[in-house]
Amino acid sequence: MLPCFAPMDAAALPLHAVSASSLRGLLATLPNAVGRFVEASGFAAKQGETVLLPGDSGLAGAMIGLGDGTSPRAAFGSAATALPEGTVWRLAGEVDEEAATLGWALGAYRYGRFRQGRAAARLAISAKAGFAEAEAEAVWAARDLVNHPANVLGPSELAEAVADVGREAGASVTLTRGETLEHAYPTVAMVGRGSARPPVVADLSWNGAGPDAPLVVLCGKGVVFDTGGYDLKPPAMMLRMKKDMGGAAVALGVARLVMRAGLKVRLRLLVGAVENAIGAHAMRPLDIVRTRKGITVEVGNTDAEGRLVLCDLLADADAANPAAILDFATLTGAARVALGPDVAALFSNDDALAAELVTAGMEAEDALWRLPLWQPYASWLEKGPADLANVSGNTHAGAIVAALFLQRFVSPAIPWAHIDLYAWNDATRPCRPEGGEATALRATFRALSARFA
Repeated sequence: MLPCFAPMDAAALPLHAVSASSLRGLLATLPNAVGRFVEASGFAAKQGETVLLPGDSGLAGAMIGLGDGTSPRAAFGSAATALPEGTVWRLAGEVDEEAATLGWALGAYRYGRFRQGRAAARLAISAKAGFAEAEAEAVWAARDLVNHPANVLGPSELAEAVADVGREAGASVTLTRGETLEHAYPTVAMVGRGSARPPVVADLSWNGAGPDAPLVVLCGKGVVFDTGGYDLKPPAMMLRMKKDMGGAAVALGVARLVMRAGLKVRLRLLVGAVENAIGAHAMRPLDIVRTRKGITVEVGNTDAEGRLVLCDLLADADAANPAAILDFATLTGAARVALGPDVAALFSNDDALAAELVTAGMEAEDALWRLPLWQPYASWLEKGPADLANVSGNTHAGAIVAALFLQRFVSPAIPWAHIDLYAWNDATRPCRPEGGEATALRATFRALSARFA
């Protein structure tokens, strides 16, 4: 159980969820002095607003505002840190307990491996919370991976995190390293050869729904730190490059939930765990590599390494002719310029899959926005001595160009979605504490749940 939760039989104070329209009615049910106290405090039931209720022995309870009532998840997104440390609460009033529980946990998270902060208040959860605790656990685990400094989370440690989740779920996990990796995933090996910490591909397979269930493959970019290689990033841009494995963290979180929920699928997760560093053996600008698929690629920029990591994973996934492939990556700054930190850029060759992901994102308040695979731009990658370049050579449409590069490694008939995400919160907001974020994790799981119910 997460530390922000308590058992449902724990001694707990009532936390009254109240909308702006129902506030007056609730006040009328309280003792006169308590009602007058709430009115005098200026409490107006705005979304996320809290007020403590006095009682004869001290603290008797609290109110939390739902605002217009449309988003209980967001309303509870700061409650665990707004209420007194060490207190335990139970939900009271008409509220969606699953949404409220999830919002509580999303806002309660703090990265605490190296520094213990203020302990969050706890919420006593009941069966009505549904799958919220499992979702919260997956998000917390993904955030932890993104927040770990690169000296703690190297390629081997990221691969072992995949293995740990696989073992817990009864899945099989293969870790590919060394000479075998050079032959099986040559572009992953090329990206990682400059680092003293060798690259590894983690391959998780779960057949919980039986051998005839549709196969879903998730691919995650796991660049544990990205210097940019010889096309070195400036210092300010390098400060957050421990989060460049955010796509792998999200893919692992989705896999965890798929297995936990027992979706009617066979699942495969491929994570390319690698460090893009400068060294005697590091890839150089204009090096050429033959990919797993046989397509040759010229390295126009060593800082466009994420697509090199993903292309071999996608080729491997594609060869199994799955029912769907989804990849996740902190791939381009262009996606962030277009959509900002909260909205993941979505590219897909399948209209139905794209629509399901966008709808799920809106429902989960974990938004994705579809951008086009604009085929006229594909020719920008087809100049030079190799079949493809990893960059276009101009500054236009960077997120689209990266997606078009990846599309070359997926068969047109296989539904595929590429999710270009940020994996970070620049400042603390309800449900979004500053630091690592599991962008698009909950939306993707919701979409897969609907497709493979």
